[in-house]
Amino acid sequence: MRTYRELFRTPEFTPFFAASTVQVAAQTVTGLALGTLVYRSTGSPLLSALALCGPSLAQVLGATTLLSAADRLPPRAALTGLAVLFGLGAAVQAVPGLPVWAAFLLLLGLGALGALGGGVRYGLLNEILASEGYLLGRSALNMAVGTTQICGFALGGVLVTTLSPRGTLLAGAALYLAAAATARLGLGRRPPRATGRPSAGETWRTNARLWSAAPRRYVYLALWVPNGLIVGCESLFVPYTPRHSGLLFAFAALGMLIGDTLAGRFIPQRLRERLGAGLRLLLAAPYLLFALHPALPLALAAVTLASIGYSASLLLQERLMRLTPRELSGHALGLHSSGMLTMQGVGAAVAGTIAQQSSPATAMTVVAGLSVAVTLVLAPGLRTPIDQPADREQELEQEREPESTPAG
Repeated sequence: MRTYRELFRTPEFTPFFAASTVQVAAQTVTGLALGTLVYRSTGSPLLSALALCGPSLAQVLGATTLLSAADRLPPRAALTGLAVLFGLGAAVQAVPGLPVWAAFLLLLGLGALGALGGGVRYGLLNEILASEGYLLGRSALNMAVGTTQICGFALGGVLVTTLSPRGTLLAGAALYLAAAATARLGLGRRPPRATGRPSAGETWRTNARLWSAAPRRYVYLALWVPNGLIVGCESLFVPYTPRHSGLLFAFAALGMLIGDTLAGRFIPQRLRERLGAGLRLLLAAPYLLFALHPALPLALAAVTLASIGYSASLLLQERLMRLTPRELSGHALGLHSSGMLTMQGVGAAVAGTIAQQSSPATAMTVVAGLSVAVTLVLAPGLRTPIDQPADREQELEQEREPESTPAG
């Protein structure tokens, strides 16, 4: 599978794509609305950043307790039910007079469910597409995220101004319900991908197995930490420039769209390993410019250029799939998604704490420097070539033996 035309001719991919895109739109609109509402109520950059990215931080709860259910629930029912719950959560957050602590408690629960949703969604994608089509399919989804966030943040900015943040939360709730309807009516009924009862213990055992191999650990850390720190920079767009934050978010999404288009469709296989390290550095380096408090046009250019570096994650996911036994692919992708989003929440907390003590511009510069440092530290572990097929089969057989699964 080499073209997007072939991709969208695949049965079930189009409704899957549509449901995922509408859900991203809902997340974008509600995140901007809640971040603005909390900032207006508290004046705190830290709380505003956590309101925007708090569900991501809470993904660690789902990753350590709920993720084994990702392969043990019927995918269509799970995606439909989760979208309905997110819609109800957004509606509750719009209730006038809701205490800030209650809004954050609700974010905590929804974030834990988000980890389960990521495992179900990407496991289903791996099931809908042939193995060679996963990279192209994930590229198309990432491109949709970029496009949807451009439109979503622009629309969200307009809605926050015209309807108020609470009205925008209700609009986001309606989008969640539309995503639920799309999944329910467009996807076919499929049985769970695995048998047995989901449990926290099973989640821990599979996480430990995935973490046990050093090459996968490097990939996971490279997927999680630099990315999460840069999302911490983005979480400060509202306090950095409340009037133009929607514009900064839109240009960040534009850069991500450009990067994923190039990586998913136009960068040949032979160049992917060579370009990966440069893209991981590109993700953070332009944010160092914020130490100079750049004018808005230069800030927009820096944010766009940096977000092209998000495409490094697409190349790392391909490497992760080549390092993972096929029967663990759904759980592995869920762990990647929830770990990445958790670290985005951590990045928002770190950036918000630094901004609280200094300024948003200073915090963005410091956090970007940390991202560059982490990328350089992890680079040697990502240069190791993946074993030849015969060696990989032997390694996977060893992984299947119970005694060969260290605690990591």
